[in-house]
Amino acid sequence: MSARVLAVRLDSDGDVLLTGPAVRALAAAHGRVDLLVSAQGQQAARLLPGVTDVLRFDAPWSGYAPPSFDGAAVTALVDTLRRRHYDEVVVFTSFHQSPLPMALLARLAGVPRVAATSEDYPGALLDVRHRRPDGLHEVEAALDLAQAAGAELPPGDDGRLALRRPLPLPPRALPPAPFVVVHPGASVPARAPRPDDARAYVAALADAGWDVVVTGGPGERELAAHVAGGSPRAVDLAGRTSLAELAAVLDAAACVVVGNTGPAHLAAAVGTPVVSLFAPVVPADRWAPYGVPTVLLGDQGAACRATRARECPVAGHPCLASVTPAQVLDAVAHLTGCERAFGPFSVPAPGQKSAHNDPTGVVA
Repeated sequence: MSARVLAVRLDSDGDVLLTGPAVRALAAAHGRVDLLVSAQGQQAARLLPGVTDVLRFDAPWSGYAPPSFDGAAVTALVDTLRRRHYDEVVVFTSFHQSPLPMALLARLAGVPRVAATSEDYPGALLDVRHRRPDGLHEVEAALDLAQAAGAELPPGDDGRLALRRPLPLPPRALPPAPFVVVHPGASVPARAPRPDDARAYVAALADAGWDVVVTGGPGERELAAHVAGGSPRAVDLAGRTSLAELAAVLDAAACVVVGNTGPAHLAAAVGTPVVSLFAPVVPADRWAPYGVPTVLLGDQGAACRATRARECPVAGHPCLASVTPAQVLDAVAHLTGCERAFGPFSVPAPGQKSAHNDPTGVVA
């Protein structure tokens, strides 16, 4: 049945990308799906297939550095939802977040049906109270909520991450293929490698004969310049690409070396293999790159495990400091089809929940 649906994901670009398959399921079921995101998720939202319109709201209950409460902004959002006459709002959240503030605003706007995943008692705020099954990746959990709301992926949709095509042309500064991308920053500092370690990875890749592209956002220019280290085989593109242009760079790359941050999921969305420098502050089985060949590096049993820390709580950042340049080289060689053996490797298909209960790819 056709309906006007609003999907909500008030997080960063990476989180929005992970919700993409669920948004496609809603679009297949209802025809029109708008997406409400924060400023940090707008670029990703505009890249998602199935999205008709993108709305912005910076929620005071979500994000790495949430804004102060702004009553006028809340009132304006409720007015916007009321004017648009949505038939349903589906609120997507991470496993540790509550959808209930957004559900309340939807009720104030007169939306007749609200669906969300909630462990907290929702009272009369939710018509569909979804309970997340154990063992699901974030992509699968969002799809499970969409299914509970009555939406399924259409035939032929494999449930992987995807972007609208065509992508823009990549910058002219790119070296000829094949090259490796190293993205040293992260929106959450605890999930990024130490700058000197990332610099050592770039130097080792260059010494091994790889051309390397170092990427980053506008606020990461100094970091990227340090990581590139003046190597003649390293191209520094930090601050010089939009998210869509970064997707084009990742699409052209042989492999991406990146922490648990948005560009890891952007690489997955264009089908590029990922060397995932994964700090275990959140569980890898929920947040590792989805549906692409991946090698997971980092001490998953480190003391920071499952703390959800935003700043590293352990001196020396040992979970990622333990990753050596040799390990990164071996992982890149493995993912790009070189002959150096890295060990057992398997690529789980989307929806294989057991594959996400075990480490994704190879843990070293």
